[in-house]
Amino acid sequence: MPVEKIDTLVVGAGQAGIALSEHLGSHGVPFLVLEKNRIAEAWRTSRWDALVTNGPVWHDRFPNLEFNGNAPDEFVGKDRVADYIEEYAEMVKAPVRTGVEVLKAKPIEDRAGFHVTTTQGDIEATRIVIATGAFQHPVIPPVVPQTADVAQLHSAQYRNPDQLDDGAVLVVGAGSSGAQIADELNRAGRKVFLSVGPHDRPPRRYRGRDFVWWLGVLGLWDMAAQEPGTEHVTISVSGAYGGQTMDFRRLASEGVTLVGRTESFTDGIMHFADDVRKNVDAGDQNYAQMLDAADAYVTSMGLDLPPDPEARQTWPDPQSLIDPIHDLDLKEMGITTIIWATGFKQDFSWLKVDAFDDKGAPIHQRGVSKEPGVYFLGLPWQSRRGSTFLWGVWHDAKFIADQIAIQRAYADYHGEAAIVLSAAE
Repeated sequence: MPVEKIDTLVVGAGQAGIALSEHLGSHGVPFLVLEKNRIAEAWRTSRWDALVTNGPVWHDRFPNLEFNGNAPDEFVGKDRVADYIEEYAEMVKAPVRTGVEVLKAKPIEDRAGFHVTTTQGDIEATRIVIATGAFQHPVIPPVVPQTADVAQLHSAQYRNPDQLDDGAVLVVGAGSSGAQIADELNRAGRKVFLSVGPHDRPPRRYRGRDFVWWLGVLGLWDMAAQEPGTEHVTISVSGAYGGQTMDFRRLASEGVTLVGRTESFTDGIMHFADDVRKNVDAGDQNYAQMLDAADAYVTSMGLDLPPDPEARQTWPDPQSLIDPIHDLDLKEMGITTIIWATGFKQDFSWLKVDAFDDKGAPIHQRGVSKEPGVYFLGLPWQSRRGSTFLWGVWHDAKFIADQIAIQRAYADYHGEAAIVLSAAE
């Protein structure tokens, strides 16, 4: 079978691969997108049933296509997002092949380019863009043995309360996924324990504006790098139930029991760090700082945005903060399920190039790898805080496409332009 040849091969047809398709097409770059499942598969099958976007659709979208049929301030469901990405792929005529998995990619020995092995044959590409996203492989910490008498699943495997065995639930992780799942289970009548780690906690709306607007006008979406020590701090925010501020004291008042970071498990007992108050207080401080920054902006710009004193009212301390739980007997508390909202890891083992650090993370500058011809797209903080959002990945994709176009132009140069004839000739 002859080897197929292409200038640029894009691996992954999620939001990153589809955004890049628009920009590569605009530059006239010959390219192909391979997707092992369906377009936007992760949105359809790696999210729980009731998930909605964390931002309103006037903001969380690609610049050139609105969510037609949805109100601008609406938080849409996961299937609507997947449909939207498919609509965009059709609009930009993205050359996507679905059901094709890339098994290995390695440099061609005697010339530029890469030999790519797929489930449907081999491809040679001059350049390769890894657009497989930030959420590849769910991570469950090896804390509780699989032999323990409790069901364990990752938040990516959770679908709805009816999926779980009867009984109480321990949710580990208080980022957006963990907090929303805990809220959903509590509303469904389950007894819920929520393990809370360090987090940021922005207001959903303040003075008539959504927090995504405030991050925009305050320049926080375009922060080019994380502050030292904040690399793994999660953000707890929700668009569920019409959009509301994720307040852990409120959740506790509604029945959720808060505990600290999960540390260890012995003889049926889960052990937690003595930090639940510190983590909740730090989240509250982050919340207050956001309100202060918003108020200062309103004053400096002379905006007519109404004061919002209710936003600064606080819920009373729940018992789980007054008398923190450090040890939890799962059987005694009737806990039959642990949901680990503990993030994901990336796997680039199929890419046989010298482009990673000792932890396996890509070495890159705004997605441009240290390995010539290799690019990454859809990484957290690839160029800014908003890099993993639809609009953020669109801008990162434009930069990557521009770099590819520049390299193609250099490759077309053969030296003639450097010959300057003297006046005498």
